[in-house]
Amino acid sequence: MAELLNVKPTRMELLNLKRRITLAKKGHKLLKDKQDALVMEFFTVYDEALRLREELSKEMEAAFEALLNAQLEVGTLRLKEAALSVKPNREIEIKQRNVMGVSVPLIEAESFRRNVQDRGYSFVSTGPSVDLVAEKFEEVLDLAVRLAEVEETLKRLAKEIETTKRRVNALEYIIIPRMEATVKFIKQRLDEMERENFFRLKRVKALIEARSQAGGS
Repeated sequence: MAELLNVKPTRMELLNLKRRITLAKKGHKLLKDKQDALVMEFFTVYDEALRLREELSKEMEAAFEALLNAQLEVGTLRLKEAALSVKPNREIEIKQRNVMGVSVPLIEAESFRRNVQDRGYSFVSTGPSVDLVAEKFEEVLDLAVRLAEVEETLKRLAKEIETTKRRVNALEYIIIPRMEATVKFIKQRLDEMERENFFRLKRVKALIEARSQAGGS
């Protein structure tokens, strides 16, 4: 049997508990619907995360292969000089957006891909292989930023799902059963009190009638 609430067994408390049970059941349904929607959204984002991870892995493999070829073509020293000459990337801006009531990151950034002229290194001491390395790693950066946003969204959705699940379970297995058990107890107690009052009144009536009959005789 569920634990009872610490309330007085009165009709007022009975009515109050019935109203609270109705509200709790409505809240439980809303939270359950929210939990189901969050789970669906989680798996949608999860599928995107898997796709991005796979794509990023392929792009990184291609980028490091291009890097190795460039080292063989122009040499490690010239490649390092070119890397040190590259202009800094544009800054990214992290904002927030709302997904099913959950605040998740929104990374606003222009693509990291640039024209050869915008990268900053000298054309004289490099060649097409260096341009290819830059291009490949710019693609990697684009994917990495997108993946970071998606994975953080996944973490926050998972946390919200767990929080919502705890609330649903608390309502379903603790709060509502406790209130319903208390309602049942109050009803039984009120019935007992009514029976006690009935028998008490019956005894009083019998005593009055007995005294009336004794006085009449």
